Amino acid sequence: MQKTVQEALEILKSGSTSIIPLDHFIKKLEKNKPLNIKLGMDPTAPDLHLGHAVVLSKLRQFQELGHTVTFLIGDYTTRIGDPTGRSKTRPPLTPEEIEQNAKTYFQQVTKILDPKKTIVRYNSEWLSQLTFADLIKLCAQTTVAQIIERDDFAKRLAEKTPISMHELLYPLMQGYDSVALHADVELGGTDQTFNLLMGRHLQEAYGQEPQCILTMPLLEGLDGVQKMSKSYGNYIGLWESAHTAYGKLMSVSDALMWRYLLLLGGKTEAQVSHMQADVAGEKLHPMNVKKSMAHLIVSRFWSPAEADSAQEQFEALFQKQDYSAAAEVDATPFMGKESWIVDVLKHIGAVTSSSDAKRLIESKAVDINQEPVSDFKATVILERGTIIKVGKHKIYKIK
Repeated sequence: MQKTVQEALEILKSGSTSIIPLDHFIKKLEKNKPLNIKLGMDPTAPDLHLGHAVVLSKLRQFQELGHTVTFLIGDYTTRIGDPTGRSKTRPPLTPEEIEQNAKTYFQQVTKILDPKKTIVRYNSEWLSQLTFADLIKLCAQTTVAQIIERDDFAKRLAEKTPISMHELLYPLMQGYDSVALHADVELGGTDQTFNLLMGRHLQEAYGQEPQCILTMPLLEGLDGVQKMSKSYGNYIGLWESAHTAYGKLMSVSDALMWRYLLLLGGKTEAQVSHMQADVAGEKLHPMNVKKSMAHLIVSRFWSPAEADSAQEQFEALFQKQDYSAAAEVDATPFMGKESWIVDVLKHIGAVTSSSDAKRLIESKAVDINQEPVSDFKATVILERGTIIKVGKHKIYKIK
């Protein structure tokens, strides 16, 4: 059944940070025709995580409301690298690295987007065709003062950190993408507001109806502090197994699970408020809410069957302490001989660095066969069936 403008607006506003300008956005919806919705991502790395899923889920809502979605892969803008939030110039990627990263994007985003309703474009299609005269015309549409007003440039100038000329072109290039696509609406994280507004500005300069902007909040990672990022080690990757994702989701704090329900679980603000009231009134137990949250998110981004399996394994391991359900890992190089615990943890994928291992060991978060390991320099002898527990929700069984 087709939604009314007000119903569609409530769906699209839920979980978003801002719609700029709201009155113009409503007028676009009132035209009662499919709008051209744009989301661009630069393939700076091959892996997407649930932080990316926040804005991708909003894009899926536009699809379900009948709008045309263009997923733009910024293969050309990646040659510069988005300076947003950067304290120094990004190292350049080779064309081969960009191409390899881009290959994985469509496969990952279609875990969320409807592939039959998704148009994929690459901004090299038009940016690589611009002449120097075109570039001069583009640069003439704004001033240096406007560009360096953005926070990251202003901070770098104040700290006397170099800013390369090509970085100043990035917002113009991203904005020109909206001109090339005749975008009606562009989505992005709150950290992208400057770049999104540039698209609106350039469309007006080139005689087009300016796009509206819908920004989504940045999702905090598992630590509840930093935004989700692979570099911070607080991520849940879309490429990871459903069992791993479920376990990681169960490790988030009670306070953070409400954000995950709203931004990843598809729940409305009213539904989340109702559940919070039920928890406060002891009608709902926080653990049950968290299990429901983890199951819902894994169902959405993996599959309902995998969510059922992951929940069964979690309950067996952590509620029934049935370690026979633990994921088996190969540790052949360490079998039957003394090995440094840190090397073992890295090998089985429990940690990504020695510093991670040290932090976990010193906080008494590593057990071998239910015996805590408290010495960072400790050695262990692995045998078949050895159980290694790392943190609250990672259990491995040596096969």
